Amino acid sequence: MNTLKKVKSALISVFHKDGLEPIVKKLNELGVTLYSTGGTENFIRDLGIDVVPVESLTSYPSILGGRVKTLHPKVFGGILGRRDNESDLEQLGTYEIPEIDVVIVDLYPFEKTVAGGAAEQDIIEKIDIGGISLIRAAAKNFKDVICVSSMKQYDDFLEILSKDNGNISLEQRKLFAAKAFSVSSHYDTAIFKYLNLEAKEEEFRESFDQSSQLRYGENPHQKGYFYGNLEDLFDKLHGKELSYNNLLDVDAAVNLMNEFKGEAPTFAILKHNNACGLAQRSTIEEAYKDALAGDPVSAFGGILISNTTINEKTAEEIHKLFCEVVIAPSYTDKALDILKGKKNRIILVQKEITLPDSNYRTALNGVLVQEKDNITDQKSDLKQATKLQPGDEETNDLLFASKICKHTKSNTIVLAKNKQLCASGTGQTSRVDALNQAIAKANHFGFDLNGAVMASDAFFPFPDCVEIAGKAGITSVIQPGGSIKDQLSVDYCDDHQMSMVMTGTRHFKH
Repeated sequence: MNTLKKVKSALISVFHKDGLEPIVKKLNELGVTLYSTGGTENFIRDLGIDVVPVESLTSYPSILGGRVKTLHPKVFGGILGRRDNESDLEQLGTYEIPEIDVVIVDLYPFEKTVAGGAAEQDIIEKIDIGGISLIRAAAKNFKDVICVSSMKQYDDFLEILSKDNGNISLEQRKLFAAKAFSVSSHYDTAIFKYLNLEAKEEEFRESFDQSSQLRYGENPHQKGYFYGNLEDLFDKLHGKELSYNNLLDVDAAVNLMNEFKGEAPTFAILKHNNACGLAQRSTIEEAYKDALAGDPVSAFGGILISNTTINEKTAEEIHKLFCEVVIAPSYTDKALDILKGKKNRIILVQKEITLPDSNYRTALNGVLVQEKDNITDQKSDLKQATKLQPGDEETNDLLFASKICKHTKSNTIVLAKNKQLCASGTGQTSRVDALNQAIAKANHFGFDLNGAVMASDAFFPFPDCVEIAGKAGITSVIQPGGSIKDQLSVDYCDDHQMSMVMTGTRHFKH
């Protein structure tokens, strides 16, 4: 069955004219009748190419300040008319409606206008009506019409036109129709999300208009994709493409390091979404060395992130380690030269950007959505639960440990001393197991836990954890509290010269 259809007429009405000229010239070369409106009509005419104004087809001018241009039966009839339907063809003839084979439309830049902080009335005016209607109509009738709905499709469309002398297959028209509905649904989602900021309808809508296929998913037998624009967040300076697992780790690293934004030089090393090393020091080189000391074994193949510029000395130390990704707000030139010494090492510059304020994930046959855990425990949040009050250095370590705890898989216990992560117990089914894991790990890497602090992501249902911690040398504890048996843990601390503060905020992370 021959599904090729020769293009004979085209309606072109676009906001952005970039890349349009070669398409217009090709259509003219093929003898295609061109219809257009407003600025696009002037653009075509300035190329010295004949164009039929839509107003002359509809006998109506553009009205209501440009809000109504193409919304007319003589336009939509020509797009939606079915070429194999005798009744449709008869009505097209009766009302002198020309068939339209190509619709090239893009939409008002709604998202860009919102992002630019425009006034509400300016934003509302960027809600496209005619364009979105033309896209839907042309895409619906893909059996007879091809819809070019975005500048991103110009090159592909021009190639199709050139390849078969203006003959376009059903398969090609259907592919462009799918892209058209992708464009229209993304556009409507953006409008909904803007209006829903105040309306707060309890409905979930999300859309990304950029995607990339990853080498594979979590495992080699799984396909993986990333939807979004990483270039908004990072400048990639070197290395292979980020993998599915890299992206999960990078996400964890960025969210963790946001806790230390604007603070003294801080360095973190992550593995499987958890920090295996983190330290804050007077120089970034010292911070890196002490972060690495937290677990030099797990650091192999890890994700490294700094809250400040990575310099030459730090880069020399990093270069001794096999790591997948290095992230920093900037690098010195010499540091970059050193880090680029490993061909596959991914080097990212993190830009200033506001991250999404909610999390969502698939669950069963739906999606779970929640606000991000945006509460970071502050000194003012701490409620002294024990007779003994933590000293200033202990308080600083408690808040330091709490930040790490918030970004570690539950159940978790974090041990810290002198603003260095000594060890953590991660993702355990029991808080006691998490604590024992952390103590064993700290001892294995030679940490002296005498005077260290302990952070817990949730309350202690029994006093066993503070008892184990106290015997290991821990002198101060931070936890949310809230157990009906809180007093048992408090009593143990009071009896053993330990201090405890409660925050009132749980930080589960699953």
